[in-house]
Order: sequence, then C-alpha cells, then structure tokens
Amino acid sequence: MRYNSGMARITLGPISFDKVVEAVEAVRQRLLRATAALEKAGIPYAVVGGNAVAVWVARVDPAAVRNTQDVDIMIRRADLEAAKSALEGVGFFYRHVKGIDMFLEGRRGRARDAVHVLFAGERVRPEDLQPAPELTESEQGSQFRLLTLDALVRMKLTAYRDKDRVHLRDMCEVGLLDASWPRRVPANLAERLQYVLDTPEG
Repeated sequence: MRYNSGMARITLGPISFDKVVEAVEAVRQRLLRATAALEKAGIPYAVVGGNAVAVWVARVDPAAVRNTQDVDIMIRRADLEAAKSALEGVGFFYRHVKGIDMFLEGRRGRARDAVHVLFAGERVRPEDLQPAPELTESEQGSQFRLLTLDALVRMKLTAYRDKDRVHLRDMCEVGLLDASWPRRVPANLAERLQYVLDTPEG
C-alpha cells in the first residue's frame, strides 16, 4: 500500500490481522494488570474513558463494541503515592508529562501505551465545564470497577473531543442514551448531548 503526498512516498507491508489482535489484547492485559494491582493494594479506583464505554455498550450489544488504545483510570489524588507503589510493583513506571499523570509500560514505554490517571472530583482541564465525578459514582463490573453510566456520560460530555462524541454516539446507537437524557445531565452539558442525539452520523 502506497501513499504519495508529492513530497515523500510511504510503502506499507502486508497488514497482519494477528497484529491487530495482539494490540487489542495488549490494551486488555494492561488494564487488567493495573486494576488488579490497585485492588490488591486496597486503592479505590474506577475505569473511565473508552474501556468504560466498551463495557457499557457490551452489556447491550457486544458486536457494537469499539476497541480503544487508551487505558484511563480515575483515583483520588490523595492515593497517588500509594498507586505509584502498587503499579510500579507490577512493572509500570510513573511519569508526569505535560500536565498528565501516567504509568508507562516499562522504562522505555511510550505515552501512547501508558495507563493515564485522572483525579476524582477535579477538573481535567481548567476550562472544563464540570469536574470529574467522585469515586462514589462507580460500580463493580465483572473484572474491574467502572463509572456508572450517568457519571461516564457527564465525563464524555465535559471532554467533548471527537472521540468523546464518537463514544457518545456508540451509546446512543445501542439505546443506552435517548431523548430523555438531556434532562438528566447538568444544564451546561445538555446542549452538547442534544447535538450528539441530533447528529447520529456525526
């Protein structure tokens, strides 16, 4: 496969489906290793982001699940030092890069493959319309704790990047979200959710 931009030519070799499967499984194992370490250490947490969306979507229609590369976990800031100890004990290495707290896979790990940390009750970005939920808004899944649907929807509406809107539309598609939902979120997020509901094709 070749792409010619007029400046340079990139040639890609055969695309192996096995590599795709390996990449998906690597994310899953990273998530399970991190959550197991936190649980063993007794550190409260909740899985957020694309993996939490995947669990909620799978409860309705497993075929509609979208794979994600991100592993996002929310903890309390007061538990960060304990989390460092727990996660470094299973091979992760803590880094704070450009305002983001993360745990890399090994000393040479990439930020792209890290476990990203968010803090409960805090705004991820100063301009965010809502702070992150508290850990009380979480529930036990089959393999790890994750945010409740209401809390997850609020986080996605607050972040509101392209991928967040995609995740929200995935939840709409399987019926997790419907026309009643704008009344269930804070007023400053309702317009965003209504837009997502009104534009199912993006």
